[in-house]
Amino acid sequence: MTGSTTFDLSNIAMDFFDACETGKGWDVCKAFCHENASFACQADALAGVTTLSAYCDWMKGMFGPVPNGSYELLAFAPDTKRGRVVAAAIFKGTNSGEGGPVPPTGNDVASDYAYVISVDGDKVSGMVKIWNDTLALKELGWV
Repeated sequence: MTGSTTFDLSNIAMDFFDACETGKGWDVCKAFCHENASFACQADALAGVTTLSAYCDWMKGMFGPVPNGSYELLAFAPDTKRGRVVAAAIFKGTNSGEGGPVPPTGNDVASDYAYVISVDGDKVSGMVKIWNDTLALKELGWV
């Protein structure tokens, strides 16, 4: 990424992050992303998800079984030299809605995760999610 300021990089990444983490899905998130933006995560729950569009829609789907889902942003740091922003957060909510792998459990989840968001020009070009899905799914009562 060349020619962008920390402000630009942070704003682009934050607009995307908030839309994704509040379950807006790809229909909203795509305004902040390149069409072919990549996604990677070493978690079984996201095996086979390789595009940001698929991940954004996966997150949107989480708001069925976890309708009160929200995030607590712990840190948000731009790296202009590399064109990336690192975000650390906690996803919180209660499995009180339909759509999960089992009927609603009533269990709460508070799952730590981090994103490394890559920005090219004025749009997100890819993201890596660092997340322990096993602990999150146990908290929800899904495993």
